[in-house]
Amino acid sequence: MNGGLYRSAHAARDGEPRAESGVTLISVDPHSGGDESLPQEDVPPVGVDASDGGTARTAGNSAIMAAGSLVSRVIGFVRNALIGMTLGAGIGDAYTSAQFLPGQIYELLLGGILSSVLIPLLVRRRTADPDGGLEFTRKLLTFAVVSLGVATLLVVAAAPLITAVQSSGATSKPYRDLVTHIAYLILPIIFFTGVSGLIGAVLNVRGHFAAPMWAPILNNLVVIATCGVFIVVFGTAKGLRPEDMTGGRVALIGLGTLLGMVVQALGLLPALRSVGFSWKWRWDPRSLGLREIGKLAGWMLCYVAANQVAVFIVVRILTRVAGKGSASVLAFNNVFLLTMMAHGIVGVSVMTALLPRMSAAAAEGRYTDVSADLSRGIRLTAAALAPIAVMYGVLGVPIAVTLFQGGAYGNDAALATGAVLVVAAFAVLPLSISYLCTYAFFSLQENRTVALINLPVVAVRIGAYFALAATLDKTLSAAGMTAGNALSYLVSAIISLSVLRRRIGRLNLGVVALAVGKVLAAAAVAAALGLLVVRMLPGAGAPDGRGEALLQVLAGGTTILMAYLGTAAVLRVQEVNQVAGMIRRKLRR
Repeated sequence: MNGGLYRSAHAARDGEPRAESGVTLISVDPHSGGDESLPQEDVPPVGVDASDGGTARTAGNSAIMAAGSLVSRVIGFVRNALIGMTLGAGIGDAYTSAQFLPGQIYELLLGGILSSVLIPLLVRRRTADPDGGLEFTRKLLTFAVVSLGVATLLVVAAAPLITAVQSSGATSKPYRDLVTHIAYLILPIIFFTGVSGLIGAVLNVRGHFAAPMWAPILNNLVVIATCGVFIVVFGTAKGLRPEDMTGGRVALIGLGTLLGMVVQALGLLPALRSVGFSWKWRWDPRSLGLREIGKLAGWMLCYVAANQVAVFIVVRILTRVAGKGSASVLAFNNVFLLTMMAHGIVGVSVMTALLPRMSAAAAEGRYTDVSADLSRGIRLTAAALAPIAVMYGVLGVPIAVTLFQGGAYGNDAALATGAVLVVAAFAVLPLSISYLCTYAFFSLQENRTVALINLPVVAVRIGAYFALAATLDKTLSAAGMTAGNALSYLVSAIISLSVLRRRIGRLNLGVVALAVGKVLAAAAVAAALGLLVVRMLPGAGAPDGRGEALLQVLAGGTTILMAYLGTAAVLRVQEVNQVAGMIRRKLRR
């Protein structure tokens, strides 16, 4: 029930994390192995024979994907920071608006359906068909590639209309024209993103996980190289207006972004050969059971469509303030990625460990165990994310200056981004708790419930967008949209917990409330001491350059972490020790 600007992390095995530059989703697979780092009963997951090394293989796959996820997120973040430094806030806003168009359209065409419907379908056919699902997979790929190709051509042809609607809030016609020109070059990404996702799905179903996790790194490296070439050939876009972006500048940044996704898709082909899959043209749509697929995909399409409406609205609202010296689309997205990075590294690790056991327990009607696992997940996630949220809240401005300032992205733009990150601190914990609840529903095979809950959540999010946009000064628009996201995550968690309580009984909310209360108390002490230290340092509140900002991040971050751990120890927050053990075991792997 996410909000913000994102592309789905597609093409992963059910029950395993998928990482890209956006939201990480996990589907349910009772045959996936768990993460032994969590305190749990020694019960092997359904379908995994511990005696034959199934758990060890799963742990190895998890380690490969965790490493790929971490490296991909870090490099992806470097990519976004370099885009800001190369293009600046104004031109960067136009680029970011254009870049999200293929992401939105891909989600509607294939993104959510791929992870929730097509991958489980391929798994079933691989088990049931005499040829291991080979012919069915070939037919599905043929139909999907043709459909993606036709859809991409239609979308590119309609680029002026699409960008006119999304960028209509911009007061500058040159800005709207720039978004359209970049979109022409970037929209073909839809096709290659879909191909990459489909190939990744085939690999995952055949037990190959490394390539789909590492391939996005190729994409990011190409875009990073594109930024380097742009700076060498044209210099940074500092001080440039949209009308100053020549055809050469637009072509370089647009085609470089497209080339990144092309390279990502091509980078998966060797792995496809290594698993013994040979793709051949098989045009036979009638044999695919498209009506059944459509029924299965309906609720997920409802879920995705609601989210994309919110994305469309937030882009329109932030487009109105683009290029006016305030944080807008680019800053909002950079902060959203930081929020998702915290969630991906911490929240997804906990979810990956809990989901297989929750799914197995739900399948056997052991709802008390589902409740216990959900309670454990919330407590562990809160304990792990609390210090990160405090750092974002106390050190948001110096973090933004350290990460983003440079080139065409000046100090004022970095300070404005930091203010947005401070607000995002309040979204970190509700986001992960709402996702934990969503995955609990997945374990119960209640995708319909997830989609229905998402409708009022998105309604709250959109209502908050409009209300905050109308009441706040335009310079605070990005911060207001981030606050709208945080509110919707909180609403999602509350509604989900209420429905889950009726569905599976007691959720041990008293135990959860006590543990979370201790965590928040430790976080409050850490925040107070962190603020005290930062205020005594040079440039407190508004660091002028990376030197002052880095000093604040190091001193303030160390103080916050030590104060949090110390207070948690005094309050006997057991979950902190469990999280520390989790980290130590992952590092040893």
